[in-house]
Amino acid sequence: MKTEQPKRWLKRAVLGIAGLAVLTLSVLAILASTTKLPGEEKTPAGVRQDTALYITMRDGVQIAADVYLPQDYQAGQRLPALLRTTRYGRDGQFGWAYRLAVAFKQTDPHDEQTDYLNQRHFVVIVADARGSGASGGHRETEFSREEISDLGELVNWAAIQPWSNGRVGTFGGSYEGATAELTAVTNPAALKAVAPFSSQFDVGMLAFPGGVYDQAVLQSWSDLIRRLDTSGGDVCIANGLSSLRCWWAGRFLRGVKRVDADSDGRQLAQILAQRHNQYPTELLSQAEFRDDPLPLLGGSSTTFAEISSFGHRTQIESSQVAMQVWCGWLDSDVCEGALSRYLTFKNPQQVIIGPFSHGLDFNADPFLTPAQHSPPEPTVEQQNRIMADFFERLLRSDASTSIESGIRYYTMGEGQWHDTKVWPPQGFDRASRLYFAENHALSPAPPVTATASDIYPVNFTASTGKEDRWTTELDLDILYPDRSSEDGKLLVYTGAPLDTDVEISGSPVVVLEVGSTATDGAFFAYLEDVAPDGHVTYVDEGELRAINRKQMDTRERPYNSPCPASGSSRHNAQPLVPGEPAELKICMWPTSIRLRKGHQIRVALAGADAGTFRRYPPVGDVTWTVYRQSGLGSYVELPMRGR
Repeated sequence: MKTEQPKRWLKRAVLGIAGLAVLTLSVLAILASTTKLPGEEKTPAGVRQDTALYITMRDGVQIAADVYLPQDYQAGQRLPALLRTTRYGRDGQFGWAYRLAVAFKQTDPHDEQTDYLNQRHFVVIVADARGSGASGGHRETEFSREEISDLGELVNWAAIQPWSNGRVGTFGGSYEGATAELTAVTNPAALKAVAPFSSQFDVGMLAFPGGVYDQAVLQSWSDLIRRLDTSGGDVCIANGLSSLRCWWAGRFLRGVKRVDADSDGRQLAQILAQRHNQYPTELLSQAEFRDDPLPLLGGSSTTFAEISSFGHRTQIESSQVAMQVWCGWLDSDVCEGALSRYLTFKNPQQVIIGPFSHGLDFNADPFLTPAQHSPPEPTVEQQNRIMADFFERLLRSDASTSIESGIRYYTMGEGQWHDTKVWPPQGFDRASRLYFAENHALSPAPPVTATASDIYPVNFTASTGKEDRWTTELDLDILYPDRSSEDGKLLVYTGAPLDTDVEISGSPVVVLEVGSTATDGAFFAYLEDVAPDGHVTYVDEGELRAINRKQMDTRERPYNSPCPASGSSRHNAQPLVPGEPAELKICMWPTSIRLRKGHQIRVALAGADAGTFRRYPPVGDVTWTVYRQSGLGSYVELPMRGR
C-alpha cells in the first residue's frame, strides 16, 4: 500500500504536466491563429487592407501583386497609387512561429515605408517582376524589353481601379529604383512621377567601372537571385538548411507569398516548375567590353544601353515625368549615374546626394566615429516624408504643381547640406593640380627633373576589404578600416599638411604617365586623408583598365557625365607596349568632402582590388614605372578650394 501512494502522486503529476502542456499549446495555437499580420485587417470599406492577386499581361503572363489600401480607406475614395516592382519576392508565406513572434513583440512585421505611405493616403502596389517571386514568365536578362512593357501595363491597370484617382507614381531602391525609372519608357499617361534611389543609370558602369569587371558583386548577386528564383523563396533552399533547422525555419517562413486565389499553392508550384531564367554572370561571362553583345537564351542578344535607363533617353524625356533621385557618395557608381542623368535628361529632377549606404539607412561619412553611423542623415523617417511630399505635389490632383530641378548634396567631414543647380558647384569648376614628386610626395610645382620615376611591383593581394563602396550593393554597410597598413602594399604620394580646411566637391582625376611590363592591367587610384596621428581614411577612388585608356570623343558619349569618360569599347582598345610610357586618365567617382587643417592629401595606386575585381592580367608578375619628370609628369587634379 505504501508503494502505491508515490505512484499515484507521480501519475497525477504527469497528467498535470501533460494537461498544462496541452493548455499551453492550445493557448499558443489560438494566439497564433488570431494574430493578424499587416494588411490582414479589414478597412471601413469592408475589404482587407492588403489584397494579393494576379494581373494578366499582354502575353498571358501572370504578375503577382499586393495592393495595400490605407487602413482607414472608405468605399468610393479615389487615391493616387504608388508602384514598387521587386526582384526579391514582394512578401512571404509566414507560419505560426512567426505569428507567435509577432504576438510576443519579438519581431516587427511592418514595412515602415509602406505603412507611412498608406498613412499619407496613397495606395501602395508591390509587384513581383516577371520570372521572379510568385510571378509567371521567365527572364532572359534583367530589365528586358518584356519586363519594361510589364511596368507600363501595371501602371495602366492601377490607373483604372475603383480606388484610383488615375495618377500613378513609382518608387524603390537599387533594382526597384531602376524599374521605377524604366516604367517611364512605355510612357503610360497615368505615370506622373518617379522616385528611384541607389539605382543604376548605366548597368555597364557597375559591371565594368573603368572597364574593370566587378566580379564579386555580380557573382554574389547572381547566386542570390538564382536561389530565390529556383526555390520560390523557400527558406531552406535559399539558406542551405536541412533536417531540424529546415523544419523550424519553415514554421517562420515557408516561401514567397501566394496570391489570395491560390490558396492551395498549385498555381505557384506550376509557375516555379516552368521557370527558366538567365542570370547576370551567365550574360556577362563572354563580355569583356562595354560594346560587346550580351547573348540571350533565345539566340538573340541585348546591349547595356537596352537594359539601362540612359539607353531609353528619348522615351523617358518624352514622358516628362518628374524625378526625385537619391544616392550615396560612397555607394558604388550610383551618384555618377545620378549626376549624369541630371546633366543629360530634360525631365524635372530633384537629386539628393547624401552620406548613404546602398539602403540609405547607414551614415557612411568616413570621418564619423562608429557610434555616429546610425541613424543616417536624414533619418529613414525623414526620407519617407520627403519622398511622400514629392508625390503629394504631383499626384494628388490634376492641378498638382511642378517641381524645380536642383541638387541637394551633403559634404562629408563637414556634416552640412548644400544646394546647387549646376555640377560641379560654383567655385569648383577649376581644379588644383598636385604633381607626383620625389620621396613619394605631392607638390603643387610641376617637375623640372629630366629623368625621374618610381618602380612599383604590383601587389595582387591589395584590397579595399569586404565592406566597401562595391559590397554595399549587397546591402552591406560601408566601413573602410584605417588604410595605413594596406598602403604599405601600394605606391603612395602624400602632400604637405594642409594650412587650412579645404573642400573637394566634384570628380578628382589622376593622370598617370606610366610604363608596364604587361600589355594590360587594372589601375586603381585612391584619394586618402592622412591625419596627424597617421590614421589613413579612404575618401574616393577611380579605376581604369589600361587597354581602355582612350578617351571618348564628345560626339561618341551616350550621355553627359561629371568626368571625361574612357571608351571601354572593343574597337577603341589599345594594349600597352611593354616598357613604353602611356598616359592613363583615371577619373574618380564624384564626391563632396571636407579635409581638415593639418591633415595631408594622399594618392595611393594599386594594380588590384583582390576579392572584388577581376585580375588583369590573369597570371604573372607585373612591374610599373610611374614617371614624374619634366614633360612626362604624373599628377592629381582636385576640384578643391579653401574653407
